Amino acid sequence: MNEKKYLVVPFGLKVLGTMKLVFAFLLATTALGAFHMIGGDVGEAVEQAVIMLHLDPKKHIINEALEKLSGVDARQLKQIGAGTLFYSLLYVIEGVGLIRGKHWAEYMVITITGSLLPLEIYEVVEKLSAVRMGVLMLNLVTLSYLIWRIRRDKQVAKVKQRVRQEIEELEHAPQLPLP
Repeated sequence: MNEKKYLVVPFGLKVLGTMKLVFAFLLATTALGAFHMIGGDVGEAVEQAVIMLHLDPKKHIINEALEKLSGVDARQLKQIGAGTLFYSLLYVIEGVGLIRGKHWAEYMVITITGSLLPLEIYEVVEKLSAVRMGVLMLNLVTLSYLIWRIRRDKQVAKVKQRVRQEIEELEHAPQLPLP
């Protein structure tokens, strides 16, 4: 008999995988935007985007972003584009793996996210902001959940193995004669 095993992917993994794919899309869009701006006036393009999005250019954060981006040259745009595109591809791999319930994807997210935590903590300590704190908290929750899942799965596997061994022992145990 050819039985197919269907994997029930936990809801948490589906949510994390979907988030990774959304972030991948946003990063890929950013990369394409950076590549598109090569050879153009970055400051002017950003100002047009601010106007198009109905943002207030007089706000400190918008004004600061405009100042920083207006000084970006073609070489920096290529680096930004390449870096965000690479990170986008990592997010796609992680997201698809998590949605499909692959253990390697859980380990990949733990390794990559965990390796970037020191940098994120440094950034939060250096300049506290709601966005930086939110990203740090989201990554800590993600890591905690995945580590918990992996540890729980290992414990469940051990219990299943013990039960299989006990059943096998009972099947091979000498039978008592019935009266």
